[in-house]
Amino acid sequence: MEIIKDKYYEWNKFYEWALENSDPRVKDWLLMQNYTPTLVITALYVMLVYVGKWWMEKREPFKLRWAVFFYNIGLVILNLHIFCQVVLNTYRAGYSYICQPVVYSENQYEVNIASALWWFYFSKCVEMMDTFFFVLKKKNNQISFLHVYHHATMFPIWWIGIKWVAGGQSFFGAMVNSFIHVIMYTYYGISALGPEYQKYLWWKRYLTMLQLTQFYIGMVYALSSLYHDCDFPKWMQYLGLFYGVTIISLFLNFYIQEYIKKHNEKYKKKYDDGKATNGAVSQNGRHANGHIETKKTK
Repeated sequence: MEIIKDKYYEWNKFYEWALENSDPRVKDWLLMQNYTPTLVITALYVMLVYVGKWWMEKREPFKLRWAVFFYNIGLVILNLHIFCQVVLNTYRAGYSYICQPVVYSENQYEVNIASALWWFYFSKCVEMMDTFFFVLKKKNNQISFLHVYHHATMFPIWWIGIKWVAGGQSFFGAMVNSFIHVIMYTYYGISALGPEYQKYLWWKRYLTMLQLTQFYIGMVYALSSLYHDCDFPKWMQYLGLFYGVTIISLFLNFYIQEYIKKHNEKYKKKYDDGKATNGAVSQNGRHANGHIETKKTK
């Protein structure tokens, strides 16, 4: 018990020291004072996913067409704002796409970048509503481990990013991801309008490929940063690489299950059905389609 107390004391001292050495520009921003609110929100999210599924088990699914539609349009606008702010202000600040250290400056461009990154962090909290809409609509097949894992990790990870490195190399991941989310939430917005709009959603597979591509780009960017020995916390770069590996593995598994295995199963079923229809002959000489087999005479 004494060892646990000592370890807790050491950890608490380190945490207090880390807070004192965090980015002074963000210390008074919403949710930035300490880690507790972010961790509590994340824990509540995970708990409510399972409680919500249990609560909805014997209830009819909610019809939330317009609520979901406007929610998705709101996220399209938010992510477009983040993307534009990051691109414009990093360009004006002369950011390098190879190695960009964090500049803890009150320069307007740097503050705008930090602000855009904070909105990116906050958007990860808003995006947790994706899951609750699935719960209320009883779309439990959409609530996969990948889905919950991604939502439950991005929000607390980006708190660390904003608290200590709201700028520098952090800009790249937020820029690419917010751009992808503009496309993704546009897709979800159209999908929310109902079955009659499904004909406009033929590009679902390409959206998944685009999501995978962004993770590969992020991995290359992180490896490049390490190669150039960029002045950016090394432990954050290694953490980013590890997280990237987990996400890519889960997304690849999803892609294989959703688009390769299902496609092969459909093809096999279609082939087997065709074979049974065209080739199966009963003992009395009748084909499976009901026609009588006749023999050719010489």
